[in-house]
Amino acid sequence: MPLPVVSALNFQILRRGSGIPSTPCKCGRTARRCLRKPINVKTRISIAKIAPGALALLLALSLPSSSRAQEVRFFRITGPVATTITALTADGVFTWTNAATNATFTIQTAASLLGQTNWFDYIKAPATNTITTLRLYDPNAPSGMTLIPAGLFQMGDSLNDSTDQWGERPVHTVYVSAFYMDRCPVTKELWDEVYQWAKDHGYSFQFKGSASAASHPVQCMSWCDAVIWCNARSEKEGRIPAYYTNAALTAVYRSGYVSISNSWVKWNAGYRLPTEAEWEKAARGGASGRRFSWADADTITHSRANYRSGASYTYDVSPTRGLHPAFNGPSPVGSFAPNSYGLYDMTGSTMQWCWDAYGPYSPGSQTDPRGPNPSAHRRLRGAGCFFNAFECRVAFRSYFLASSSDPNYGFRSALPSNQP
Repeated sequence: MPLPVVSALNFQILRRGSGIPSTPCKCGRTARRCLRKPINVKTRISIAKIAPGALALLLALSLPSSSRAQEVRFFRITGPVATTITALTADGVFTWTNAATNATFTIQTAASLLGQTNWFDYIKAPATNTITTLRLYDPNAPSGMTLIPAGLFQMGDSLNDSTDQWGERPVHTVYVSAFYMDRCPVTKELWDEVYQWAKDHGYSFQFKGSASAASHPVQCMSWCDAVIWCNARSEKEGRIPAYYTNAALTAVYRSGYVSISNSWVKWNAGYRLPTEAEWEKAARGGASGRRFSWADADTITHSRANYRSGASYTYDVSPTRGLHPAFNGPSPVGSFAPNSYGLYDMTGSTMQWCWDAYGPYSPGSQTDPRGPNPSAHRRLRGAGCFFNAFECRVAFRSYFLASSSDPNYGFRSALPSNQP
């Protein structure tokens, strides 16, 4: 079998701005403040031929960090035919050309070029034309969010870890359009800020939400509360809300328990819960066939996530067992390394509400699936700090009553890519 033809794209991110704090901001209040400050992005592009039909580009940008160290990322394209990278803009849009084909190309990423094992899948992109344009990243994403690039992925349990009772199969190909996602679960601080505004502007909630600290993920809200909160966050920021209580999309969902249909959502407006497909694609960080939200291993330890370790699963190799020794409950957001898309806490600490109603997967390839017709139960993804390694897998699916809350459940927001 012939090896795929590779074009290489190397870039280094260097972002500069005044007033950047000296500590990592991640997703707390400080982050939202510093990300609102003006940022001057400088770009350096050099071009060099590396092989017939292949073009390498080096893009240098600057990212703030506590150590002011430069974060380096390398990208390359693999596919069934030769490709040429022809353009890359400072806002993350790049273009490549290829021979006429109807095929899928894989964009891979690495933190260094020291070995071939450093490369991990980042995006799988279908190419139906000889010229393809795709956005890799957004250096000016909405505050506290990151761009999840459009592309294909394999949804479900491809490692056969689970029995059919968990509903993680059949594994199926899903295309997910680009969208923004909160880098961290919604914190108690952000929840309270929007919650108070909402209460003053005609909104009501079933539960107040709770957490042990402002920097911890908010918990103890129902699915309905999370949806209503997303609408309030949209209106607070002057955005069009996503959720409505009628098919005409004229009555904004602001209170009570309503079994919202998929057609009662303005999918291209406002903050909302991610769909199951969006959540799983984001959690995988572009990696293919992996068990967890990191791309370099299929094992889990307390150094990677806040969960309950045990000896029941061979892929749980943590030297410490039981609850995480540093936390006796949920951890501050951003306590562990992010995945390849820059998302924190996709594994452990708290489970996260998703949009979809409870139901089995539909077989066959799909584009932006939104789940079955509404029901009393809604899906949850991720795993809480009291959950085991099996439940920490990115393919794991759970569900709960949409009108009920639980100390293990939180959420994060999504935003359409047309809503900067």
